[in-house]
Amino acid sequence: MLAIYKRELRSYFQSMVGPVFVAFLIAFTGIYFMAYNLVSGYPYFSYTLSGSLIVFIVGIPLITMRSFSEERKNKTDQLLLTAPVSLGKVVMGKYLAMVTVIAIPNVIFCIFPLIIKSQGTAYLTVDYISIAVFFLLGCVYAAIGMFLSSLTESQIIAFISTFGVLLILYLWDGILSMLPGSAISGLVGVLIIVTIIAFYIWHMTGNAVISGAIEVIGAAASIIVFVVKQELYENLLTNLLGRLALANVFTDITENSIVDVTGIALYLSIIAVFVFLTIQSIQKRRWS
Repeated sequence: MLAIYKRELRSYFQSMVGPVFVAFLIAFTGIYFMAYNLVSGYPYFSYTLSGSLIVFIVGIPLITMRSFSEERKNKTDQLLLTAPVSLGKVVMGKYLAMVTVIAIPNVIFCIFPLIIKSQGTAYLTVDYISIAVFFLLGCVYAAIGMFLSSLTESQIIAFISTFGVLLILYLWDGILSMLPGSAISGLVGVLIIVTIIAFYIWHMTGNAVISGAIEVIGAAASIIVFVVKQELYENLLTNLLGRLALANVFTDITENSIVDVTGIALYLSIIAVFVFLTIQSIQKRRWS
């Protein structure tokens, strides 16, 4: 795993991807820092950092797009699949290299609250927690991008799909506000989710019987619950999908100085899920 990690990290900085991401994120945040903290005298660096979330939407896909799609296109993924290292270590080596690239600007950000402190009042605890959660959010986005990269051999498709998913997550609150809150809408939403799960299982296993059984059982259970207790489905989509507004965990700190421990647990869970899905996606190719 260490050899893969070193190779991947070296490749990021031998190309322009790593330096461009680090430089652009620091420069973009630096502009906000000068405008809000140094010129306007605002004491919270966490508020400044919230303006840099938009950089992740473009920057993270740039980092993740080549992680597995390039290997697949160049057929070098066969070397990884036959390497005397477990597939989990291969994926983790690549993922940790991406995490390291994301960590570099965040380490530099730790200097900014000290600059504010040297000029007057600063809230170091809130600022450093916000930097840590900002970094963790970047790790979540990287895990999602890595998984999408493992599904295609085209870096362009990997970039566009990751960019699209991250943009949707960024706009998630606005999207949820347009969803209907009626019980029947909740039922339709649950049936769609069950269908998506069944389709993914079919895609990964190729077993139509298992995926079909999951579809039928899930749909039947959903309809029975709807008939028995219809009110459970009112505003269900908003409540169920509201946790996918991942940036809210970070903005709660920047706007209200509230640390959501369950939100951090959600971040870690999403990272684990998408790393696992990446392993399964590559494992499927190994045996196909």
